[in-house]
Amino acid sequence: MRTEVDLLEKRIRERFVKAFVTYHLLEDGDHVLVGLSGGKDSLCLLEMLGKRAKIDQPNFRVEAIHVRMENISYETSTDYLEQFCKELDVPLHIVTTHFEASDKKPPCFLCSWNRRKQLFNLAQELGCNKIALGHHQDDLLHTCLMNQFYQGRFDTMPALLKMRKMPLSIIRPLCMVEEEDIRRYAELRGYEKQVKLCPYETASHRDDMRQLFEQIQQQNPEARHSLWNAIVRAGKLVDIS
Repeated sequence: MRTEVDLLEKRIRERFVKAFVTYHLLEDGDHVLVGLSGGKDSLCLLEMLGKRAKIDQPNFRVEAIHVRMENISYETSTDYLEQFCKELDVPLHIVTTHFEASDKKPPCFLCSWNRRKQLFNLAQELGCNKIALGHHQDDLLHTCLMNQFYQGRFDTMPALLKMRKMPLSIIRPLCMVEEEDIRRYAELRGYEKQVKLCPYETASHRDDMRQLFEQIQQQNPEARHSLWNAIVRAGKLVDIS
């Protein structure tokens, strides 16, 4: 008899596979670098990719990067990440960096920008052609709402984004997976939680959208599917221009 964790893994895996088939996220010969923050989403992503890489089709390689910021206490145990990657036969690269404070840019922007810079640099050094990020369906839906309310445009983070200035693509293989499934799966699998000590962590527009979306879903349980279908019809999940 299948346990709850078995059923959850099956549902997540099916939606993961559907996403990479639908949006052509993984192909033979791909060399994928996973941004491994240590949070539940990136751990789940790495597990799905690591397990899938052991199957013949498509034939691709996976590596992971964990970026530590010297001047921001926002960490995950590297021992845990190393063991997690070892069990999946995924090479892990741990990079330490920092950013200079600025009066013109908020620290969250600078921290995120420098983490992404390290990710892109390593991807090119390793000869990777794809970078995988752990954004799930809720992230894409909340981003769509933020863009409408604060930017006046209907848009979101694409499942596939081909970079214009470098031979790299950004992929989000969990784009069809609901956050609640990942949260429960992480709990049942015993994922080690991050140590969140960032002194700049405050409420944001994304938090507002999360709460708003929860209220909308309480009034209309089909709201998730309606908004997702609107995103699909608008062609917002693939950006290869």
